[in-house]
Amino acid sequence: MRVVRKRWWTGAAVLVLAVVVAGLVWFKPWALWVDETVNEALPSATASPAPSSAAPSSLHPSGAPATVPPAGPTTEAQGTFVSHEHTTTGTVKLVRLPDGSRVVRLENLDTSSGPDLRVWLTDAPVKEGRAGWHVFDDGTYVSLGKLKGNKGDQNYAVPAGVDLAGLTSVSIWCDRFDVSFGAARLA
Repeated sequence: MRVVRKRWWTGAAVLVLAVVVAGLVWFKPWALWVDETVNEALPSATASPAPSSAAPSSLHPSGAPATVPPAGPTTEAQGTFVSHEHTTTGTVKLVRLPDGSRVVRLENLDTSSGPDLRVWLTDAPVKEGRAGWHVFDDGTYVSLGKLKGNKGDQNYAVPAGVDLAGLTSVSIWCDRFDVSFGAARLA
């Protein structure tokens, strides 16, 4: 009887230890206290030079003034983060570079670290509080990649060919738990 009881306790202890280890690996609670700061400059992509012509002209062949690409990056939309699952502050900008490519730029970001955080462009409305936690995977979204750091300034390239029509918000999305840490409406 004593041997059976000892084996039962040993088996139960091994099972509890396995559950605790699996829970720690899944939840990564230590990530909430580890900050990673990223301070990237805005990309300085340059427009490719225009083909040279025999006579420089500031008029389009139709007679209208030629459109000249901007000399530097231009902000097409921006917004301020609201907190969801975790306190999140900072701003987000959709920036068009002189070469025509676009980046989503996070500035002064401050959020909690967490497992499997992503930056998403979405069509979901930004709702304050708990109502906004789970809406971003209900419709259309484009993952721009893993969050580089939970603090600082960082850039995420928008893939060429992404139709931005209707993509009106950016979410810091926890893919592991399907919840938004914070989001911003692009206006």
